Formats: sequence, structure tokens, C-alpha cells
Amino acid sequence: MQLFYHPYISETSKEVLFDKEESRHIIKVLRKKEGDILHLTNGKGSFFKAALVSTNPKQCIANIESFENQTPLNYKLHLVVAPTKLNDRYEWFLEKATEIGVTEITPIICDHSERKVVKLDRFEKKIQNAMKQSLKAYLPILNPAISFKEFIVSQENVISKKLIAHCEVTEKTSLKSSVKPKETITILIGPEGDFSPSEIDFAKQHLFVPVSLGNSRLRTETAAIVACHSVAFINED
Repeated sequence: MQLFYHPYISETSKEVLFDKEESRHIIKVLRKKEGDILHLTNGKGSFFKAALVSTNPKQCIANIESFENQTPLNYKLHLVVAPTKLNDRYEWFLEKATEIGVTEITPIICDHSERKVVKLDRFEKKIQNAMKQSLKAYLPILNPAISFKEFIVSQENVISKKLIAHCEVTEKTSLKSSVKPKETITILIGPEGDFSPSEIDFAKQHLFVPVSLGNSRLRTETAAIVACHSVAFINED
């Protein structure tokens, strides 16, 4: 099934207008015709069925015929992950985390970060495509990049289980033993050079609990996926 993303439709919408790029794809590439059914999501939990009534490749139009709501995740997962030196590795993480199940993502700039500039437009597109490919109706929130300390301070009044995964040889608990089903969880994942000792101490002072993701030393993007999948697995029915 081909799923289209249109953020501005709701359960009360009667029709949907597609922009030039999407219209050309529908008409010229997919060769859709009047009367054909399109499947859409608004990224807010709803799926829609709409029938094409205008096949103008500059702006095609479809009438919404029905909708249904997708059951949301029974947990909330906020992954706070340092940007990788190579953008494609971070994009891979965004894609896979969206497919597995994540609520919110924040790029975090750390002491050892080699990449400090983040282009959200490209990342947002990756998340949208992953949502459509995996037939999900919920688009994860992608926040602007923020410094490590700013993020930690911003979480002081946020109700969430707060975890920081790092490779330092200090006292840590396993992620598996730290997470229970149906929780709201925030997990910090550091850059290629890991969090600095001062960052780990600062997080602990603000009630973030150090956790281990296993015995192997993982790349940033791999660690983020391991954390994402672990939480999803714990929440399986």
C-alpha cells in the first residue's frame, strides 16, 4: 500500500489538495486516475481513504471518503542522540527508530561532538518517509538541536524515567532492568567519543540514571537503535 503524508487534514476534512511535487508523483509516476483510491495519514494518528476527483499534475484533488484511527504506542520514548560525524548514519538511525517506534527525537550537542550543525529539513523528510514506508499514522516529533547542559536543565520538571547510556567504567544498571512496560522514558545517547565525565556527572546530578546497553562498544547510531528496540520489545503484548 502506498501511503501519503498530509499534515493538514483532519477527521472533519472533506477534501485534500496535493502540492505540485506530490501531484506530479501521483499522476505522472504512479499513473493514478480519477476514481482511484489514495491512502493518507496526517501523522497525528489517523488514516484516510480519498478518491481522486482531479488529476491535474500541478495540483490534484481527492475527496475524503473515510478515516480510521491507529492505536498509539503504549509507551512514550524520547531518544536524545548526539549527531554523528557522517549525516547518513544519523539518517539511518532516524529511519529505523521511526519504523521500530519512537515518540520524540532530539539531537544533542556534546563536549565530544564532531558535528554541531544539524539540518532539520533533511532529517524531517527521512522521518516522514520512514513513517509512510512502515505504515504508521504517528509522526515522531523532531526537535531542534540543543546543547547537552541546556537539555538536561530543560528536563528538570518533565515527568519521565531519565536514563543516560555511556561507556565509562562506572556503576551502571542494564537498560533491560531499568525499563518497565507503559512508561515514559528519556534516553541519552552520546557522540562517537562518548559523553565526557563531567557530562555524565552533570546528568547524574539531575537524576539521570546511568545504564548499559550490553558488553559491546557500539556506534552512536547503533546504540540508539539498540535502546529503541529494547524499549519496544519490553512493551510488546
